[in-house]
Amino acid sequence: MNQAYAMAPRPEGAAPGGARGALGSPLIIMALIFVIFYFLLIRPQQIKQKKHKEMLQNLEKGDEVVTNGGIHGTIVRIKEDVITLKIAEKLEIQISKSAIAYRKKK
Repeated sequence: MNQAYAMAPRPEGAAPGGARGALGSPLIIMALIFVIFYFLLIRPQQIKQKKHKEMLQNLEKGDEVVTNGGIHGTIVRIKEDVITLKIAEKLEIQISKSAIAYRKKK
């Protein structure tokens, strides 16, 4: 069947190279899909990661934060990558700085 289709005469006015769509080659379509994918998914995620990194760098003693595990607490000490949180009276825990999800509004 494929041979019969290939051997069939072309309609009048058809280009010898075959008909192309309005956008041209599939390469252009793939590039367009990648650009859309980049601006809808990749770029917003990069912006979100950058803001989170800045928030972690600007944490200070006394800030109220929430961890990725959902623990609410107040920062008591910050040592490089370790943060000590006060989560209850006479109860402090040490967590990694990267475990902070967000800072509560004051």
